Amino acid sequence: MRLASLDKIRQSIHGRAERDEGFKRRITGLARTIGYDLTHLQRKVCYEHCRRLIEELGPSRLDVLEISAGDAWRRLPFRSYRTLDYPEHDICDPHAAPGLDGQFDLIIADQVFEHLLWPYRAGRNVLRLLRPGGHFLVMTPFMIRIHDVPVDCTRWTELGMRHFLIECGFDESGIRTASWGNRDAVRANFVTWGRVGWRRSMPNDPRYPIAVWALARKPAAA
Repeated sequence: MRLASLDKIRQSIHGRAERDEGFKRRITGLARTIGYDLTHLQRKVCYEHCRRLIEELGPSRLDVLEISAGDAWRRLPFRSYRTLDYPEHDICDPHAAPGLDGQFDLIIADQVFEHLLWPYRAGRNVLRLLRPGGHFLVMTPFMIRIHDVPVDCTRWTELGMRHFLIECGFDESGIRTASWGNRDAVRANFVTWGRVGWRRSMPNDPRYPIAVWALARKPAAA
């Protein structure tokens, strides 16, 4: 009963924070003071690992496009950075980004591809927008509930993501995949979006991934 009540309180607080910017700022400040990490469980390890992948590429050398950008990546010291917001710019449509073919060294899709009705078309369009040897960083959820924004269509395991990217035309030898999750993280997303909270240990159980991500390279000769 106590655990159920605590979950309801957390759900209420997080729900209000999503709606009320002033309340969100106060809660964020309080959480920081008491050491409660508001980062989504689904993103914590994923973002830390993806940041290292970007750093390996050398951000200052990269012209970057992000599809439906949030706040996670736009502040990195890229050479250039621009966004295409889905669905206003439909990445599934080959005419969505006229004049941008082959202009980017890195394209980021953070929690976007699970919402696409035609992910293969989108993957092919990403390939077209990249320079030869450019990279595609894609992050998607796995064991979390359906969230229609505006629709929710697809989940990939690491193996599924690898073969999806190969089918789209990325270099098989240049694809790196990873995932993170465990039973506790899966349960934490049943009631509301699970937060890191006071967790200090983030063990990974490959049987229960809640996040899957990949860095893929466009063939240099393409």
